[in-house]
Amino acid sequence: MLDVPTHRTRVTTAALLREAQLDAGADHERRLAAEPFPLWSNASSAINVLPLKTEIKQRVPGSPSRNCSFKLEITFCVRGVLSPLLSNILLDDLDRELERRGLGFCRYADDCNIYVGSRRAGKRVMQAVTAFLERRLKLKVNAAKSAVARPWERKFLGYSMTWHKKPKLKIAQPSRERLAEKIRKTLREARGGSLKQAVERLNPVLRGWIAYFRLTEVKGVLEDLDGWIRHKLRALLWRQWKRVYTRVKNLMRAGIDRQRAWQSATNGHGSWWNGNASHMNAAYPKSWFDRMGLVSLLETRQRFPSAS
Repeated sequence: MLDVPTHRTRVTTAALLREAQLDAGADHERRLAAEPFPLWSNASSAINVLPLKTEIKQRVPGSPSRNCSFKLEITFCVRGVLSPLLSNILLDDLDRELERRGLGFCRYADDCNIYVGSRRAGKRVMQAVTAFLERRLKLKVNAAKSAVARPWERKFLGYSMTWHKKPKLKIAQPSRERLAEKIRKTLREARGGSLKQAVERLNPVLRGWIAYFRLTEVKGVLEDLDGWIRHKLRALLWRQWKRVYTRVKNLMRAGIDRQRAWQSATNGHGSWWNGNASHMNAAYPKSWFDRMGLVSLLETRQRFPSAS
């Protein structure tokens, strides 16, 4: 499997024939596995290699021998900015067809949402568009990811919509779950260090995520995520303290009276329970995390200009 470069690469007929006729011994197989496809450009006839899977079964004009038959399969892995670019070129006909039919749609690369007035119309449009893609453009529609559903039941580029009469953009549930998993992974890696180091590792993740989802109009999700992150950090603190005496000392240092500190340190509950308990919320409120420099998703979103 080869990685497609950002420009077309020319592979000549002589190169294809030469590679097809090489001995298929063990040394040759190892060399092909370790090195990219060899390229030459000194013959008159050439093939433009595109990021598609293709087979060459017949003789190419300009071949040295008329009796030389070979079969070559080239598989490319399309990645990076090339995939959206090729999708836009290939699916431009689909855009024109949807515009001709007067349908409202939104497409990015090969991900497309079409908006209609009823489920019956949706099924009819789904059937028509599938036939257009498979017969006209010779593309295969991913049936597992395609469906006729309400807008708030689907997601597009990480966003979804509310069910109100005047819908609002919101962050889709899978996007929130991916962020939560990334935060868990980051905090697991930061267990051996200080809380300050954990916050410093967490901040770039939070800034990048909210910068992408700055168009969200539902703020409650961000508020819940902020509270959950502070809960995780308090639980991390409780786990790092380990001993009862250490917990008592740190709680008293944070302003908890001695009796309450001893009761809290010996309550027998785990770190997750204590991370959201009243004594930890009183000792380490939101203002304490603000002074630590923790990025707040809600406050960062509010600093972005509102989408018109």
